[in-house]
Amino acid sequence: MMEEDYCIYVKCSNNSFIILSLYVDDILIARNNKEMIKTTKRGLSSNFEMKDMSEANYVLSVKIIRDRTKRFLGLIKETYIKKILERYYMQDNKLIDTHVDKSLSPSCDMCPKTLEENEKISKVPYASVVGSLMYTMMCTCPNICYAIGLVS
Repeated sequence: MMEEDYCIYVKCSNNSFIILSLYVDDILIARNNKEMIKTTKRGLSSNFEMKDMSEANYVLSVKIIRDRTKRFLGLIKETYIKKILERYYMQDNKLIDTHVDKSLSPSCDMCPKTLEENEKISKVPYASVVGSLMYTMMCTCPNICYAIGLVS
C-alpha cells in the first residue's frame, strides 16, 4: 500500500512489478510481467468473487492509451471533460488556452453585474462544477491547479 494513497498497492519482485488500484468495487491492475498478473488474479479470485473484464480502456471516465511498442501508457481526460461541459450546458463554448495571472485574486469586480448575468450564473451549480474540475486536475491535468484554487 502506498502511504500517499491507500487505494494503490504496489508489489516489486526482482525486475517485475505490479500496481493494483482499488476504487470501491473496481480493480485496475498494471504490470510489466504477465505471470505476475496471472498469479495476482488467481490469488484475488480465490478470496473474492470477481469478474475479469480484460484490458481496460477507461478508468473513472478517463481514457487509457497505450503503445506497447514504445512502452507508453497514458491517460486522456478529453471524454471526461466533454461530459463535464455537457452536464453544465457548456459544450458549445469555445475552448481557449489561457494562463492565469498569479497576481490575480477574486474580487467583487468579477461578480455578475447585470440581471441577465445574474440569472445565467444562478443556474450553474458552482460547487459541482468546481468539484468536477478538481477531479480533472487531480487525475490528469495538474496545470490547472492554480486557476482551480482561485475559483474554489
